[in-house]
Amino acid sequence: MLGRTAASLFWMSRYQERAQNIAKLLEVAYRTDMMPSNGVNEAGDWRFALTASGSEFGYTEKVGELTPRGVINYLLFDKTNPSSVRICLENARNNGRAVRTGITAEIWESLNTTYLEFMDVNPQSITQERLPDFLAWVSQRAHLFRGALLNTLLRDDGYFFSQLGNFVERADNTARILDTQYWLLLPDNDVIGDGSMERHQWSGILRALSGLRSYRFAYPDAKLKATNIAEFLILRKEMPRSLAHCCDWMDDAAEDLAQFYGERQASIDLAAENWKTMRETSIQDVYRKGLHEFLMEFMARNNHFATQLSADYNFA
Repeated sequence: MLGRTAASLFWMSRYQERAQNIAKLLEVAYRTDMMPSNGVNEAGDWRFALTASGSEFGYTEKVGELTPRGVINYLLFDKTNPSSVRICLENARNNGRAVRTGITAEIWESLNTTYLEFMDVNPQSITQERLPDFLAWVSQRAHLFRGALLNTLLRDDGYFFSQLGNFVERADNTARILDTQYWLLLPDNDVIGDGSMERHQWSGILRALSGLRSYRFAYPDAKLKATNIAEFLILRKEMPRSLAHCCDWMDDAAEDLAQFYGERQASIDLAAENWKTMRETSIQDVYRKGLHEFLMEFMARNNHFATQLSADYNFA
């Protein structure tokens, strides 16, 4: 496969995953902002969405004052924000179009229709009252794309590159969200964090990663606890957005890629090493290292893998 084709498939999935992640961050900000007890922290609710998406600096430079309307527009519709949902959907579609003959009709239809329908939306029509329904639509369209990819794409190198793009982005998003709020997940909070505000903040982290209900299944007899949440989102492989789950899938896809080509590139070994590290890590190891330090190290390893993959397979 040509490097530019591999790159398009990788980034097609990565941008589609990013669009959904941004929508989830906005949903959490909206839910938190609607809580009467949280009025004193209104700016912080929306800043969380900006910081976790890596958009805070760009927002400050362009918009300045932190307001719900400003954050909504910047993260959904802004043409100059490389992580806005608009730009993510456009880039996903453009990458899909570049490999139109290498993807199925169902995948292309999901990409193209989502982009065209999004572009028909008047940004001014997405008021705070209409925001939840619109964010749910963005998320549903991402699920449609993912379902089309998993159910119709041939299991060849194109599929493997698509999977790697999806899980590199998902791992980065989970690590960023956890690092943005890491102090809420320190062990001391299990002792002092028994108030409604702490519980709501913990719920917000889980909601941002589509994990609130899954957490209840994983810890049926336990209340929300900082250490349990950290373990759940970092080390529990059965949680689809945990760091361990992402590393497991990246390792599988990388191994499949090596077998498909009959050669083992450096990035394949990096994926295996990252997954081995996660398998051998306990939540006590994470806290001994320092939660913030662990997450920063993880993001560096994840980025290194993506960069090495690009070099190994000649991404344009």
